[in-house]
Amino acid sequence: MNPKVNIVVVVDVIGALSDGTLRNGNLCMIDDGSLASTGQGTPELVTVVKPGQVVTWSALAVDLQTPVEIKSITFLGPDADGGHEAEQAPPAAQAPVPHGQDGHADERHNPELDVWSGVVPYLAPGVAHPYRLEVQMYEGEYSTLHIESPALMCL
Repeated sequence: MNPKVNIVVVVDVIGALSDGTLRNGNLCMIDDGSLASTGQGTPELVTVVKPGQVVTWSALAVDLQTPVEIKSITFLGPDADGGHEAEQAPPAAQAPVPHGQDGHADERHNPELDVWSGVVPYLAPGVAHPYRLEVQMYEGEYSTLHIESPALMCL
């Protein structure tokens, strides 16, 4: 088992800003985990992990002229249906908390943050833990979009 799993968020910035959504083929999520993740290449990626693994998220723009960054990652809880945002639970009880490049927890917007990462705590096996992924594309009133369909799941 690899001690690290990388999740790459690829955004078609022009399509997402034009459509006002990360759906419709505007978002592709992939991971390099070795534990049979599902939904590769879609917004419904369920990354299979084990406690103690480090998970890192990074964003890439298809449109190289418009920057894209991960603005926030909020875990919704195992009972979330993706229709509403639940309060973020403590990281030791719920799921990894994104960390900045300096290794400190960073749950606020940081324009210098290129990679979010966290250590997977003990999670109930076989239960998907969905999260809200919010991406920022350039600036402006409609430049931040989110999706609540990806998840982490422990074996």
